[in-house]
Amino acid sequence: MWLYSQKNEFFCVLMFEIEAIMNHTEEKPATEKSLNFIEHIVENDLKTEKNGTRVHTRFPPEPNGYLHIGHAKSICLNFGLAKSYGGQCNLRFDDTNPITEDTEYVEGIEADVRWLGFQWDNKFYASDYFEQIYGYAEILIKKGLAYICELTPEEISANRGTPTKAGVESPYRNRSVVENLDFFARMRAGEFADGEKVLRAKIDMTSPNMHLRDPILYRIRHAHHHRTGNAWCIYPTYDFAHGFCDSIEGITHSICTLEFEVHRPLYDWLIEQVEIHHPQQIEFARLNLTYTMMSKRKLMALVQNKQVNGWDDPRMPTIAGLRRRGYTPAAIQDFAERIGVARRDGIIDVALLEFSIREDLNKNANRAMAVLEPLKVVLTNFEENEVKEFDAVLNPEKENSGTRKVPMSRVIYIEREDFLENPDKNFFRLSPSQPVRLKHASTMIRLQRVILNSQGEIEELHCQAIPEPDYQADKTNPKIKATIHWVSEHNSVEAEVRVYDRLFTVADLSEVEDYTTALNPESLKVLKGCKLEPSLKNVKQGESFQFERKGYFCVDKDSTENDLVFNLTVTLKDSKGK
Repeated sequence: MWLYSQKNEFFCVLMFEIEAIMNHTEEKPATEKSLNFIEHIVENDLKTEKNGTRVHTRFPPEPNGYLHIGHAKSICLNFGLAKSYGGQCNLRFDDTNPITEDTEYVEGIEADVRWLGFQWDNKFYASDYFEQIYGYAEILIKKGLAYICELTPEEISANRGTPTKAGVESPYRNRSVVENLDFFARMRAGEFADGEKVLRAKIDMTSPNMHLRDPILYRIRHAHHHRTGNAWCIYPTYDFAHGFCDSIEGITHSICTLEFEVHRPLYDWLIEQVEIHHPQQIEFARLNLTYTMMSKRKLMALVQNKQVNGWDDPRMPTIAGLRRRGYTPAAIQDFAERIGVARRDGIIDVALLEFSIREDLNKNANRAMAVLEPLKVVLTNFEENEVKEFDAVLNPEKENSGTRKVPMSRVIYIEREDFLENPDKNFFRLSPSQPVRLKHASTMIRLQRVILNSQGEIEELHCQAIPEPDYQADKTNPKIKATIHWVSEHNSVEAEVRVYDRLFTVADLSEVEDYTTALNPESLKVLKGCKLEPSLKNVKQGESFQFERKGYFCVDKDSTENDLVFNLTVTLKDSKGK
């Protein structure tokens, strides 16, 4: 169980167990994939030949920012359903708010969907249907189900009431159809200022569902639209346009996150009044991750306030950020499969996402040695120009992966943390009394001398290199208790390594009043002058490697041929162990 809850872990676990029982009503063979509740709905629709046995889904992002890991779950679900049942999936941009939307985000979203491994059957925009949606609004006005209201936004909000108190009807609610049609046409013609008039549905100001208390359908916005330019100055709200777009495209299953459950009665009401094709809206739990912000508005603020370095900052949960950090499409799809599809919101431990990328990179990333905080070691029994070479497997998890050459010269580098001059009893790496084995080299090194600089700090070590057979032959030698990585100075590569940690220090950000107070001041540590083995000399942007004993790293987009930059993707499983 990867569910996390500080408030009531038992209750959350119980809810997900009940969910599992509801979703798996029949005992299935171990080899058969269990269906989630949405797949049960789809299969039942196919059996009853609803929609003529069609399955047509859509992924409808608003182009007002970059997609994040929560959207990735929705992408995998919608495109996955279409693929599983031989259907279609549309990519549709909900571009009904020209103030916040931009072509930059459209292009970014398309790139993210393709990178995740999906290709839409059709690409549409809500703006493709502006004329048609306007016509639907006229139908509602003619039926006496919509009216032009001149209340201010503040007045509309105040008159809407509360969940336990009925709302107050607008004084403009009973305008004639002729007057409403005239005002609506004049709104479109640009006669009125922003906020001066809105079109509202006439439903029920006493409804316990606040979304049915005469919701706004159209508002005036004199703003340039990224596709239609200045052709329109009135724009439909999301709730008004969404169902109509689904209907026009022939969508059969409109998959939404759980916050839209209370919007469904309005979705159904609008389609029923206009009497057009009626898709089924189905809600599932949105993705919430520990130590992760999912609000696009707050992520935008992080970017604008320069608390991160853009939307693709590797600390961001955006798909662009995850890609830059070294996450793979396979890992994200695996993560989406593991968390499944639930009916109730919960919070997933980010460790599961990290598990998925470790699993993928363990199988597919080549190994290399890199010393991130170098300590110089002089092998005193090597000649000045002496170089030995050892073979090391590129990836022990991949059959026939091949080998790489690892040189050893008189000067090598080890991690500073792998040497202690005055260790405690639990320190098993290099110390005055404890030799260590050098990985891949079949060689032990034994300390001879510590060289200090003028500030009294350790500048370099002098050690004796002893071939392993010779060392083992001498029974008086101390038992070797640790193997460490290292890099030879000969042909070594220098690089900058960016070590990323979680962006926030609090697991459940919903418990924090001001999320900026939970920002981790140590979420990025830049290490310069790192030493890498020669096999990493000609790496390409985006390539991933396991730096042995350190973690998985990828080549950043800032990297050049002469100035390599690597990002920490994720630590090794045992990175926080002994």
